[in-house]
Amino acid sequence: MPVEPREVALADITDFVDRSFRPLAEQKDLGFKTDVDVNLPTLIHTDPQRLQQILKNLLANAFKFTEKGSVSFKIGTASGGFSPDHPVLRTARPVVCMAVTDTGIGIEREKQQIVFEAFQQAQGGSSRKYGGTGLGLAISRELSRLLGGEIRLVSTPGQGSTFTLYLPLTYVHTRLARVEAASTELSRDERLQKERQAPWPRIDLPGASAAAVAETGPWTGEIGDDRTFIQPGDRVVLIIEDDPAFSRFLMDLAHDQGFKALIASRGANGLALAREMKPHAITLDISLPDVDGWRVLDRLKDDPVTRHIPVYMISVTDEPERSLQHGALGFLHKPADKDALTGVLSTVKSFVERQVKNLLVVEDDDVQRQSIVELIGNGDVQISAVASGQEALDALANQHFDCMVLDLLLPDVPGLEVIQRIKKQPTLRNLPIVVYTGKDLSRKEETALKRLSQTVIIKDVKSPERLLDETALFLHRNTANLPDAKREILERLHRSDTVLAGKRVLIVDDDIRNIFAMTAVLERHKMDVVAAESGMDALEQIEKTPPPDIVLMDIMLPEMDGYETTRRIREKPQFKGLPVIALTAKAMKGDREKCIEAGASDYIAKPVDTEQLLSLLRVWLYR
Repeated sequence: MPVEPREVALADITDFVDRSFRPLAEQKDLGFKTDVDVNLPTLIHTDPQRLQQILKNLLANAFKFTEKGSVSFKIGTASGGFSPDHPVLRTARPVVCMAVTDTGIGIEREKQQIVFEAFQQAQGGSSRKYGGTGLGLAISRELSRLLGGEIRLVSTPGQGSTFTLYLPLTYVHTRLARVEAASTELSRDERLQKERQAPWPRIDLPGASAAAVAETGPWTGEIGDDRTFIQPGDRVVLIIEDDPAFSRFLMDLAHDQGFKALIASRGANGLALAREMKPHAITLDISLPDVDGWRVLDRLKDDPVTRHIPVYMISVTDEPERSLQHGALGFLHKPADKDALTGVLSTVKSFVERQVKNLLVVEDDDVQRQSIVELIGNGDVQISAVASGQEALDALANQHFDCMVLDLLLPDVPGLEVIQRIKKQPTLRNLPIVVYTGKDLSRKEETALKRLSQTVIIKDVKSPERLLDETALFLHRNTANLPDAKREILERLHRSDTVLAGKRVLIVDDDIRNIFAMTAVLERHKMDVVAAESGMDALEQIEKTPPPDIVLMDIMLPEMDGYETTRRIREKPQFKGLPVIALTAKAMKGDREKCIEAGASDYIAKPVDTEQLLSLLRVWLYR
């Protein structure tokens, strides 16, 4: 969006607010007052149109969620309250704050960050009672950043909320907020040191394409990194992390390991840098300001250009199993000390420098074992193949492996027991395991395997292609280096929508807008879409002829929720194997396990990422 700043009188702002919302206050019988600090200058230099958009969103929300009491709007001078390391506000004099306070329903502390994310609302039923898409605050946050400011929230459930917009009195473009250019010639080392010590600003491009981000110039990170000094042959690590101090610390440790470092404080910038710069490895935080790290990881692993890059998750969110199942190299829980972080970078360095990766294949059938070796083997993968569970455990005790392919029907130790014994060993806990079996799994076995292994592939005529794809993911193979025939298999698997074309998908969601949005996407891929707006409707739809090939199940349904609806579907013997993908409003710890226990095949968090959804559909329909 373009920014068109000009002088705006503070009195005009309060007049706009009063004129726009006084009638609504009277209609709802709410108190409403506006106030301006008399010590402020009379003018602010900003974009009036963008400012009005922000204030209209904040005030509209305040009135929407306030049934009794009052709403107030105040303009004052901020002595604090905003981010101390904000690239613009930290040096602005003065900082103007515009606060919208209400006596409404309030927001629980753990939900206060959610409301700034697209399509999210603080309460699961808010959209049903109050209406709205959940876009207003997400848009307002991005507009505030566009104007060089930010929005902060203070709220108490049942008592009300205050949303405060912080802006510099005079608009400064974030790119111009960089540390001043040296007026004298500096040596390369002096310039690098100066850049590393300076707090660099964000350039916010949520949802931007790689090309769009690349066009913003070489400095898209929050801290001066090494990108202008990278030479051919350098080892490069991309650090996607929104904490500037932690980013700088990681960068210093990366230098100790011989890496050059790139830094991105936002997921969108990180994705763009990964495509543009093609780093050798990535460290990734989950709690990012624009998009969570899970979605960044999925996008990295869905993109053939970045799929092979090893990603190490470092986050306060403690979900190591989930990170490994999505293709991460490893997981480290914050807070982490220097030794632990050094260990991460040492592991990454060792993995990157080993050109040949080690794969263990455990299969008792001689013909199938040899076919797996021929399918996966190449110059970049060394395969050890064994025929029993005990041989597998002995091999793991004596050699390092990067991935294991395991059949469940073994002559001695059952495959599930082999996995359980592996996971009890700390040094093997992160070993990616691909279960490749012809065994007919019970629901209990399937649930257990999904918790312990990275993926489960049932052997059939098309399963070798999936096996090649999954092992390529967990071995971090660059498909560009594979022989033509194998590369063509993977390219066909990822690009071909013959997997989707003609398949019948049932969308279960009580919000017709979500149904329309997903229908538009899926019909472009020639899928036959049917919809249900409640759990009971869904149970009726699956009984119709033809039945669906797959179900997208919203969890937040009225009356009978998605968990119960999924359980009811699984009670019907003919739908035991029907793929059901759960759609959850927020990716919270434990959600995946709860969905799987209810009978879901997989799950995806809202707002739904289109590419991730299509990828999941391909996986579950490719049988």
